[in-house]
Amino acid sequence: MEIVTFLFRWAHLLFGIAWIGMLFYFNFVQAEYFKEADSGALPDVKAKLAPRALWWFRWGAMLTFVTGVILLVGLEHSQLMNDYIVIGVLLGTFMFLNVWLVIWPNQKIVLGLSEGDAAIAGPKAALASRTNVLFSAPMAFCMLASPHLGYSVDYLLSANGAGLGLWLSIALAVILQLNGLFGKPGPIASIRGVIHMSLALTAVFFLINLYL
Repeated sequence: MEIVTFLFRWAHLLFGIAWIGMLFYFNFVQAEYFKEADSGALPDVKAKLAPRALWWFRWGAMLTFVTGVILLVGLEHSQLMNDYIVIGVLLGTFMFLNVWLVIWPNQKIVLGLSEGDAAIAGPKAALASRTNVLFSAPMAFCMLASPHLGYSVDYLLSANGAGLGLWLSIALAVILQLNGLFGKPGPIASIRGVIHMSLALTAVFFLINLYL
């Protein structure tokens, strides 16, 4: 059983690398290229490159999520559930839902694969994608912190229940997710801005759970 759990953890990591790697590619490489590309090059890129990249992106997200759920269900909840894993799972779930329910449907419109208003769909997909980048650093931090920092008695849910730090972290994540669906990009509109805000959000989650 231990080797099976390990293999699922390995698969979860491998699929996650593919998913987040494609997320960074879209936000840091492809989006910037689209701003500068010659008009004659864009139709070919949208017809051939972007759909392939989106295939790896969305199925990387799906397999990361599925293996994560399998690992989560397999945990002995009374002993191993902690604040960090809860936050990481919440952020990862938001990111997965953004891919399949917001980014992919709207990108299909932008690429001409389905009908709709590209002028509306493009900004929706971009904001959800930027929100996923915002979540990526704290999500990875919490997943790694779970086995290394989270098993201290201070963080185990079975020891103290859900503390103030966890509730504040959940509330902050929900607010940011709602902004990713209905708000404006603000400081995460630029590459530098979203990187800085993602690292700052990681620090905020860590400090909230360290001191509250």
